[in-house]
Amino acid sequence: MKIRIISLILALLMLAAAFTACNQPNAPDTEKATEAATEQAPAETKEAGTKEAVTEENYDGRLVPDHSMQLKYAKCFSVDYYKGGYKVAKLIDGTTMLIVPEGMSVPADKPENAIVLQQPVTNILVSSTPVTSLINAIGALDAISLTTYDVDSWYIDDVKKALTDGKLTYIGDYKAPDYEKIVAAGTTFAFFSTMLTDDVKAQLDNLKVDVVLDQSAKEDHPLARVEWAKLYGAIFDKEESAEAVFNAQDNYVEELSKLEKTGKTVAMFYITSKGVLYARNADDYMSKMIAIAGGEYALSDVGVGETGTAKMELEAFYDKAKDADYIIYIWSLGGKPETLEAFLERAAILSDLKAVKNGNVWCTTPDYFQIQNTIGSMINDMRLMLDADGETDRLTYLFKLK
Repeated sequence: MKIRIISLILALLMLAAAFTACNQPNAPDTEKATEAATEQAPAETKEAGTKEAVTEENYDGRLVPDHSMQLKYAKCFSVDYYKGGYKVAKLIDGTTMLIVPEGMSVPADKPENAIVLQQPVTNILVSSTPVTSLINAIGALDAISLTTYDVDSWYIDDVKKALTDGKLTYIGDYKAPDYEKIVAAGTTFAFFSTMLTDDVKAQLDNLKVDVVLDQSAKEDHPLARVEWAKLYGAIFDKEESAEAVFNAQDNYVEELSKLEKTGKTVAMFYITSKGVLYARNADDYMSKMIAIAGGEYALSDVGVGETGTAKMELEAFYDKAKDADYIIYIWSLGGKPETLEAFLERAAILSDLKAVKNGNVWCTTPDYFQIQNTIGSMINDMRLMLDADGETDRLTYLFKLK
């Protein structure tokens, strides 16, 4: 009996071993199946991720932050970029512009009171020569349809040609524009300088024309004015061109910063047709241009902390400018002296100035204030003036009165 039980146990053990051996080859197949399943899982996950990414890239009608424009000098505007091509530009006076890409809808959560500009931005009114110069420099002049300066007022060849060819329409002075022409043109957006009068602004509001005031004059660095090209680059999708325009002028300043100061002093002023003298303030951008060029402003205590000009009595000006090494007379509507004799006709006392006696009286060219995109080149001209009279044939924006 015991022998039978033992035999039965042995038989069962042998049967179990055989069963295990028979099923062993299936183990690798199971592992392969598991590996195959594992390899397929990432593919399925990847496919699901792609679908999710496609969904996330549909930014139509949504303001999802991306990055902000990098600015070197400008402080009076900013531009924030959003996914899908949306842009929000803000000016120091509180103006906000939402720039909507072509084919995209206006986001429901747009900034409060924002002016909406649907790209492509075209058929606009620009009542500012510096703004026009920047828009022209970045290759977007075709976006402008109306101007408040007639063809004879312009020194920018491209603008004169656009007016002559009928691509640009003169609508009258900025103080009294022809509103019927604005309506006929269908213009709904305009850039003006800060000289815009309240009555004109009210009329444009009635016509549903959104108006933005150029704030570049409030900048404290000369090249910040050039950097405003980047704002227009954002509006007209010309960022690369705007960057190139700015960099070209910044290169002048970078090179000038490596040179030693000249120690020479410069006075800048003009006299109106009524005989009133205006000198540039000490902290005006033109006075700072002289400093960047390596000179010193002779009227450093006039209008400290102020931009623009200061009205001065002729005798007071003489006392401060009599020992200046150079004079830069600003071409103005009050008078455009072509010769030293014409300059001295403004006031006999000017003949006693050191700069006059030494023959260092210079005048800005007529286009000086129109071409804001070349301020770096203007500063370079000032340096050439200070360095040597032999460089006068290379100057673009200054000429010597003889």
